[in-house]
This record gives sequence, C-alpha cells and structure tokens, in this order.
Amino acid sequence: MGRIGVDLYPLKTGVPLGEADTFGKFLGGSPTNVAVAAARLGRRTAVITRTGADPFGAYLRSELRGFGVDDRWAGEVARYPTPVTFCEIFPPDHFPLYFYRYPKAPDLEIRAEEVDLDAVRAARVFWMTGTGLSAEPSRSATLGALEARAKAGVTVFDLDWRPMLWPSGGGPESGDAAGPAPGDPSGPAPGDPGPAEWYRRALAFATVAVGNAEECAIATGETEPHAAARALLAAGVELAVVKRGPEGVLAVHRDGTVAELPPVPVNVVNGLGAGDAFGGALCHGLLAGWELERVIRFANAAGAIVASRLACSTAMPFAQEVEEVLGRAGGV
Repeated sequence: MGRIGVDLYPLKTGVPLGEADTFGKFLGGSPTNVAVAAARLGRRTAVITRTGADPFGAYLRSELRGFGVDDRWAGEVARYPTPVTFCEIFPPDHFPLYFYRYPKAPDLEIRAEEVDLDAVRAARVFWMTGTGLSAEPSRSATLGALEARAKAGVTVFDLDWRPMLWPSGGGPESGDAAGPAPGDPSGPAPGDPGPAEWYRRALAFATVAVGNAEECAIATGETEPHAAARALLAAGVELAVVKRGPEGVLAVHRDGTVAELPPVPVNVVNGLGAGDAFGGALCHGLLAGWELERVIRFANAAGAIVASRLACSTAMPFAQEVEEVLGRAGGV
C-alpha cells in the first residue's frame, strides 16, 4: 500500500541530470517495486495506490499488469498528476533522487472509506510504508488498514523515511525544490505531532519492521543497529530488520533468534531498488516459512542482483537467479 510513480533514469551512469539527454522510463515507487519483486518470485501481489488520470497513470497500470501485479486497487485521482522521479547515477554509492510530487501526489489521496478492508485482512502479507503516513487522507487510510488487520499474518512496516516527502521537506540534493511548498495541499496540519509519533502508532500494529539506521532513528531514536532492533521489538513488532548498507543486515526476532549477515559482493551499477528487491524477497521467505538466516541470505542476494543493474522494477530477479547467486556465494 502506498507510493507509485514513473522513474526516469539517465541511460548513462556518471552523468548529471543537466547533461543527460536520454532516459529510460520505468514503473517506480518503493511499495510498488516490492510488489513487483514478490511477483517475480512467484507470489500473488496487488497494490493499493492512486495515480493521476493521465497517460502516465495508464502506463503505470499497464506495467503493473505486465509484471503480474493486480491493479484493481490502483485508482485514479483526476486533480493531481502522476508523480515523476528523476535520479542521478554515480556508482558505487551516490544516487540522488529528485521527486516531482506536486501540488500533491495522488497516492497520498487514498481515503479510508475506499480501502477494501476485507482484502487487507485476508492478505498473508500486508506491506505499508512511512511515506503513506506523511499526509492526509493517506495517513488515516494507512492506519485504518493496519488497525483493521490487527496484526494478522505478516504485517510489514517499511520505515521508508523520505524527509523530502514530508511537509517539513528535505535538503536540496534530496529534491527539496520538488517537495511541498507552504500552504499547498501537502502542508502540515495545525497540531500535527510529527513523523516520530505517526511511526510509533504504526509500529504498534506491525509484526515486522524494516529500515536503515536513519529510518530507525526516526522510528525509535536509536541508530546503533542492535539498540535499534531492540527498540523496534519494544515498540511492538515480532521481527526487526536493520539494513546496514556495506556492513550487511541485522535481523532480530522476539523469540531470540538473530541473523547478522554481510552483503553479497557485487559491482554496483545503481543502488536504487536494491532495498525493494530485498523487501520482496523478505516477504517470499517469510511466506515460505524459512528459518530467519535463510530468509535474510536470500533477501540479501536479491538486493545485490538489482544493485548490479540499471533499473529497479524491470531488474527484479526471478527465484532461479537468486539461487544461482547464492550458489556462487556459498549460500543455501
């Protein structure tokens, strides 16, 4: 449930946007990419989202169907255009994003009364993100879906901290110029308690939390991985997954099981989308009932594959590709 948009990537790496003259067009948006990643691994997936009533919106729904993702809950919002996101690609570790989601992104217009709560309750996995909490009516719709689900099955909160998509905005390199302006429909409401409080409320309904150090800091105030994992468990989840970039991943379950694994070595082409591949593979492994270490090892490999490719959605790997990478790395 949440963000969707069109990603436009320069077809040459190491080129600033101002000098790029050819771009690839792709389906994008973190939770949407997670749905694609899980579908590539053989899972039935759907996205609750909104696009504009424009050609880009039609393109995104067509892409969803092409990837095998159910688009029945991907509605249209006539008054807002479908978002576009540009990126710059400077391997191995610099990938600035520029979000164009104004005057407001349609996916923030998901309304509580429009959400199919029966489908939300019935899903074996429900995945939502921090961005969905950034503005109304999406915030109430997301929290309402979480409450209706009542921790059934696997309920994942992808912490997904994107400061430039919140009313307070972000830094210039993160697309601040494309973020909300004072007084626009995405602006903060009087008395809004802020991101940390909304994250706290969502965590109370989640069974799994996934995030990097910065995202964990917003949710819990902790950045040290083990402390962050403990804080996420204390907030109510059963499984805390802390992504550590080049240092790998830490996963801690409430039952005391711990998996702390290094990343799979890879020649990075584009780091964007690797986390979404990890997320789709995480869902796949949890649904399969694997032990925690195997789940994280598989998810690490899926993320590495996407990091070695230019695109995000079209780069999501099939199960056989992940297994081949694990075989070469000596994994199981």
